[in-house]
Amino acid sequence: MTSGGDSPGMNAAIRSVVRTCAYYSVESVGIYRGYQGMIEGDFVTLTARSVKGIINKGGTILKSARSKEFMTEEGRKKAYENLIENNIDAVVVIGGDGSFTGGVVFNQEYNFPIIGIPGTIDNDIYGTSHTLGYDTALNTCVEAIDKIRDTASSHNRLFFVEVMGRDAGFIALNAGVGAGAEEILIPEENLGLERMLESLKKSRRAGKSSSIVVVAEGDRTGENVFELAKYVEENLPLYEVRVSVLGHMQRGGSPSCFDRVLASRLGVKAVELLLDDKTNLMVGLKGSDIIATDLEKAIKGVHSINTELLRVSDIMTT
Repeated sequence: MTSGGDSPGMNAAIRSVVRTCAYYSVESVGIYRGYQGMIEGDFVTLTARSVKGIINKGGTILKSARSKEFMTEEGRKKAYENLIENNIDAVVVIGGDGSFTGGVVFNQEYNFPIIGIPGTIDNDIYGTSHTLGYDTALNTCVEAIDKIRDTASSHNRLFFVEVMGRDAGFIALNAGVGAGAEEILIPEENLGLERMLESLKKSRRAGKSSSIVVVAEGDRTGENVFELAKYVEENLPLYEVRVSVLGHMQRGGSPSCFDRVLASRLGVKAVELLLDDKTNLMVGLKGSDIIATDLEKAIKGVHSINTELLRVSDIMTT
């Protein structure tokens, strides 16, 4: 099942799980609309042929939804009864920390085998260097920023480009470095309005007639990206300021080769862990290896921002 916000690579993970099950002669069942579909018994048998032609597609063929009903004991009881009635022995949950939290509670209440595959563009899950969809989202952001820069340069404009990242600045930091942004604002590092303004003045004195500032949506420098733009406009009238919010376009699109390969590897590992009677784990990437992390640890742990990349960013904006 897929749950929570969609991300590129989810379909590739579904395909991998289903085909690994077929390889080991295990029946595979898809659950539509995440935990809500589990509660409503919205199941479909999947075969190796059911998942043909989906590795390159964004979104999720199993759909996704957030279920308030699953947060109640009654809702989880219904879900459990449906799983047992349909002879389902274990569940692979493809999603983020909210989806994994539901899986942990369900496992604790019913001792039901759960394995998590991290699927979120935010890359904010402990126990893996990359979550599914993160690499694709980065490429989408860099491509968009490159196009915005063409306009910024043509009109001597300062653009604030907001990217996703409510609690984590992974997308903003990496896309900002990759796109050559003059400033990068992330939740982990509060730059402060005055310091940001001084940095932009410095860029201006260095001869830059246009600038790109990449802002994570959870950045705390101002109340929001529009307030930041207004502040700079009032205090640095030399710049013509514009705001571009990339929004949900970051979640869509065909997954990158990296995400397709990662999804394939994670799906195989998830099924093989269950066949080895392992449960309550999340599969992830560490270096070049696929590893397993306790699901509770994956939820509670902190995936820290790369401080070396912060240093590189400071040097590159000189």
